[in-house]
Amino acid sequence: MALIKVHQQLTDIPQPEWDALRCCDYPFLSYAYLSALEQSGCVSDDSGWHPLHLTLEDEHGSLLAAMPMYLKSHSWGEYVFDWSWQEAFEKAGEEYFPKLVTAIPFTPVSGPRLLYRAEVISYDDALQPMLSAVRQLCAEHQFSGWHGLFVEARHIQKFKPLSVRMDCQYHWYNRGYQHFDDFLATLTSRKRKNLRKEREKVQQQQVELRVIEGELLSADDVAVFFEFYQLTYLKRGRYPHLNQAFFEQLRRQMPTQIVLIMAYHQQLPVAGAWYFKDSQTLYGRYWGCTQEFDSLHFEACYYQGIEYCITHQLAHFDPGAQGEHKIQRGFEPLATWSVHWIESATFRPAVADFVRREQQLVQDRMAALATYLPYKSDQP
Repeated sequence: MALIKVHQQLTDIPQPEWDALRCCDYPFLSYAYLSALEQSGCVSDDSGWHPLHLTLEDEHGSLLAAMPMYLKSHSWGEYVFDWSWQEAFEKAGEEYFPKLVTAIPFTPVSGPRLLYRAEVISYDDALQPMLSAVRQLCAEHQFSGWHGLFVEARHIQKFKPLSVRMDCQYHWYNRGYQHFDDFLATLTSRKRKNLRKEREKVQQQQVELRVIEGELLSADDVAVFFEFYQLTYLKRGRYPHLNQAFFEQLRRQMPTQIVLIMAYHQQLPVAGAWYFKDSQTLYGRYWGCTQEFDSLHFEACYYQGIEYCITHQLAHFDPGAQGEHKIQRGFEPLATWSVHWIESATFRPAVADFVRREQQLVQDRMAALATYLPYKSDQP
């Protein structure tokens, strides 16, 4: 008989067993990534992310499935915004926190949220006990609900009758390009000129871009980049979600999945963009700079990413959440999905109605945004 267990830290689960469940090299559900968040202190009670990871074991104690989960006392770092839900709960005299969240902390990237031994158990047979467990936890401990964020589109139907919520990001697709100019050739003349002009501005300011990855990434590189990353928050009077220990642990534990684009002016580093990658996708994640240069953000965070995908034959580039300005640079509207269980019988139908109406608005917005794509009319 299968047994569900709850773990209050990832180190309670042996790393080989966790990673043996992975069906692909998606970086954010790896033991290395999630443990770096916990061991660096970025994910902790102090940060409002208390780990409550779920595992499913067979009668012999062998791991069949696992799902990351956190007990949350706020909604920061999730990027699926539920402030209006919290407000409605509070106006009705109900508590919205604590709540349960299955997500990759501070990482609005779609991907697997359930790990399972495909040769032993099906996705459905692994998922259903997990969903039963989260509903039971909500009922027993008076959690307001459970939220699965940035779930893969192909699995959305598996979560019904939970409420399914739709949002939009902007991604780039490699359609067999051999060079950056091949991509430019698919754009209208005016947009092609705009992109070239932005790239030329960076060169005219004598800024040099270098790609650092794998074993070439040093502790000094991480320290310099962290200063850039930290400044993006401090300039707005906020503290960053992540600390230098997190980045340094990633450098040691998963260097082959990190790509760092560093910008230099007069031989001194002035900006950096931190990416992750797997066998199919490049993920743009963090950016920072000490000096402002015209169009450097676009170059480091978008055009260098596109070039990297073309050079390394990656099919897909996810540059990060939000930013309609990405559309004119070739990034296409893409639906993202989250699933929600609301424990309150009063609010459950209200949330279901909200996400149903919201979805139509998102679909209309995506259709309108698609008309601004810079591609020629003969492109797919």
